[in-house]
Amino acid sequence: MLKAKVHVTLKNGVLDPQGKAIGNALSALGFNGVDNVRQGKFIELDLDETDPAAAEARVKDMCEKLLANTVIENYRIDIAG
Repeated sequence: MLKAKVHVTLKNGVLDPQGKAIGNALSALGFNGVDNVRQGKFIELDLDETDPAAAEARVKDMCEKLLANTVIENYRIDIAG
């Protein structure tokens, strides 16, 4: 069994209102010097797979079809045993 970790983030140039709100809240709480906050999502999957290359290909297909909106988002996949 392998574990996949998927990090999904907005592409550069795409407006991020949630990131902006987080940045404003941090500033209001006194955390100064924080700029360009970007918000994303993190997904963990347990896969009934033993081959890391096959697992990565399978998760890539999941990202392309559901987990990421590839028009506005990038994703990174990490496979671990």
